[in-house]
Amino acid sequence: QVQLVESGGGLVQAGGSLRLSCAASGRTFSRYAMGWFRQAPGKEREFVGAMSWSGDKTYYSDSVKGRFTISRDNAKNTVDLQMNSLKPEDTAVYYCAADNRYSPSIFQGDYDYWGRGTQVTVSS
Repeated sequence: QVQLVESGGGLVQAGGSLRLSCAASGRTFSRYAMGWFRQAPGKEREFVGAMSWSGDKTYYSDSVKGRFTISRDNAKNTVDLQMNSLKPEDTAVYYCAADNRYSPSIFQGDYDYWGRGTQVTVSS
């Protein structure tokens, strides 16, 4: 069982930065690939990025590639999402998720555990 709690959301102007953090409970955090997803109002939840157990594989959606960076600290049971050059279209609730496999997945259905999300609002 893994419990996930996101933090770090807020209101930021376009072009600004935010760093989201996801804290995980459970001793086997290091055995989970971790993903970030987001859901904008009126839209489906979509993939943002994901990282393997060891951090050697990382995937990003085209919409955030080059602007967002995922990192993880298995000793602290945390995974972060650094978001730079934010745009109004990045406004969404951001969720972290854990997948009990090595390789990161872009598919929501592959993830076993989800946090409750944190709101990110980017003003123009």
